[in-house]
Amino acid sequence: MANPRELDQDDLKLRELGFDASAPASEAIARLRELESAPGVSAPAIARALGSIASQEAADSLAEMETHASGALRREIRRSLFRLEQRGIKPSQALKTAPSQTVPPAAAEPGLIALMSPVDPEGAQIVWLVKSRPQGGVIRVWALVSETEGLVGANATNLSRREFRAQRESLEREAEMKLVETDPRLADFIVCEAYRNTPESRRARVGNFLQIRAEAIASAPPPADMPHPIYAELASEIAAEPSADLMKELEIASIRIPPSEFKTYLDEVNRAQESLIVVSPTSQQERIMAVLDRAVRELISGERARRLRRRLENTAYYMMKTGRRQQAGWAAAAAARIRDGADLAHVPFFRALVQTHLGTMIAEQSERRAEEPHLIMTPAEAMRAQQRAAEARARGPRR
Repeated sequence: MANPRELDQDDLKLRELGFDASAPASEAIARLRELESAPGVSAPAIARALGSIASQEAADSLAEMETHASGALRREIRRSLFRLEQRGIKPSQALKTAPSQTVPPAAAEPGLIALMSPVDPEGAQIVWLVKSRPQGGVIRVWALVSETEGLVGANATNLSRREFRAQRESLEREAEMKLVETDPRLADFIVCEAYRNTPESRRARVGNFLQIRAEAIASAPPPADMPHPIYAELASEIAAEPSADLMKELEIASIRIPPSEFKTYLDEVNRAQESLIVVSPTSQQERIMAVLDRAVRELISGERARRLRRRLENTAYYMMKTGRRQQAGWAAAAAARIRDGADLAHVPFFRALVQTHLGTMIAEQSERRAEEPHLIMTPAEAMRAQQRAAEARARGPRR
């Protein structure tokens, strides 16, 4: 059960960012939507806030959230819906009767296979959908997806089987990575979700994506959602705690959080280390750990948490396909913690992820300070400088 004090802090954060439950309902809900991806704002806090707004729109927003929620977040949504129902407000009938208006993933089509690359340090991934052609050869739908930019590029190309093998070998050799075969339904979902996440202003660069997709999959509309296969494939591993050793894997160690977002926490760590008030090393360490806890909760929230969950899911799948089941289990367990709305500050992996970034910045800061000119003299250095100056005056000007 969540700590009431933490709930108060989450709710206070919303108020600090401009949410006012007493404002007109449309204004209050619009503000909550703006804050969904704000650092430090949790989905449960949004759900609680919606439960305080006596309007049909708030109930409908909660019902929509519930279609993609599970675990602690779903329980918070249900509590908020119950509070609204006590005031005579229920979700629209359309949302109640169809809580998940999602299109199921397309059934695997005959002759269709898919391949995918690992997610690179920038959050990009290559996905291929490959379908056999009756007249020989294959048609390959190539897509480049980005966790921050959506669908970056896509095209469909007719290839002979020899050309297909040669291009696969060339890509693996040049990029020094391996394409793994994946469930075509998962590959299709990854690409379609990336397209939905592509800003409208950038969609023109990928051309007519739906037409490109139809070259390989013409029997079903784009899927709106699907359960990621790792949750079934790695069900036993997900129950265990995700190990901090996951940070040793290249695909995970390359995850980056912008250094600019760490400045506040870095400043607080510096103050804790330099404070003259804190004389006990134990107390000093407790202050630093408190900063780390808050950094985990605030930095891995909202849209970043959603993107990180997808990255962990796809990375777990890739690890499983490349024979690293233990590491795949850790990544799947970490993704499940985000999915279930767990307090990530209590999960060793997420603490290690944020602590690694923060530790790197502290080390870089120390290195810069060591390289800076030594402008402040110690008393001993000042005395030696004064003595050298006196000796120079005694010798008089050089001729």
